[in-house]
Amino acid sequence: MSVTAPHGFTAAGGTAGLKPSGRPDLAVVHNVGPRASAAAVYTSNRFPAAPVQVSREHTADGELRAVVLNSGGANACTGEAGLSAARTMAATVAEAIGLLEQQVAVCSTGLIGVELPLELVVPGIVEVTAALHPEGGQAAAEAIMTTDTMPKQSVVGGNGWVVGGMAKGAGMLAPGLATMLVVITTDAELEPAELDSHLRAATRVTFDRADSDGCMSTNDTVIAMANGASGIRPDPQTFGDALTAVCADLARQLIADAEGASHEIAITVAGAATEDQAVAGARTIARSNLFKCAVFGGDPNWGRVLSAIGTTDIAFEPSRVDVTFNDITVCRGGGIGEDRNLVDLSGRQVELLVELNAGDARATVLTNDLTYDYVKENAEYST
Repeated sequence: MSVTAPHGFTAAGGTAGLKPSGRPDLAVVHNVGPRASAAAVYTSNRFPAAPVQVSREHTADGELRAVVLNSGGANACTGEAGLSAARTMAATVAEAIGLLEQQVAVCSTGLIGVELPLELVVPGIVEVTAALHPEGGQAAAEAIMTTDTMPKQSVVGGNGWVVGGMAKGAGMLAPGLATMLVVITTDAELEPAELDSHLRAATRVTFDRADSDGCMSTNDTVIAMANGASGIRPDPQTFGDALTAVCADLARQLIADAEGASHEIAITVAGAATEDQAVAGARTIARSNLFKCAVFGGDPNWGRVLSAIGTTDIAFEPSRVDVTFNDITVCRGGGIGEDRNLVDLSGRQVELLVELNAGDARATVLTNDLTYDYVKENAEYST
């Protein structure tokens, strides 16, 4: 049930006609209450889409009652008309379910530089809000898909409370955040500042470390809403772990569904001087096309790993670097290790561990082996 797994949330998805395919393209998630705590993290792209700009305004006070999301149009780089359209979407939801416009966030995904047809969006919102239901999470998750091949949902239960989430994303995956729309809900009782702290901590080690193709979107949005319907104020560590688990699960689903990928790769750099250096090393490897090609071809080419991390300025001694593919250490001390033929890359999951010698910090970045075939076969890109 994803976003409707926690008590006090309803959702719905429907078709407004924004996609030539006629597939669902509009979703609404409603926080029925009693509380309206909210937090959000947005793209750092210097061309933020109109819905991002409006949602930033609406989440500034730490309260939300609803989120409206559309696929089939990013409403990005659309000027004042785009801002007006995003505000109209929020106002339409507000009027339909008895809220203030400022209590509604807006998310859009699709092709950049195309105005949203409000003549389709407005009646679509009215229809979708009329269908809001405690079991509408699946329909909402399906409605926000673009090039996704499947809806992405996750639920983690606590002691009498629940965290649920849904995500959209398959291409243009790169920090921060990764190309995504994410809505997370919980019936735990949290103040806005608490929720914000937990969300930023969770996204820092999950969505911010999903890096498929090095391309950052204009529309990235992660919104969390907490309504306190369970009546339980959870232990901070326990809640943080649950929220991070939902984000991590959704991030892995995003990477797994990236177009053209045949492997999901977790790159861990350990023994770095700082966490930031560990992230930098792992991200450099993740963005190496030569490394991706090697994995796609089933070749544990550790030379490409060393070549990639060797371009960084992070602290390590080259003669003390080890590289391990799926538990087989093929490189020891910057030289030949175990027989690379022992490594099995036939499965979808690949674990790469690069051990440095500069400290105790470590970090993991998720990526995949996107191939040129996807670029060749897909002329139209979207957020």
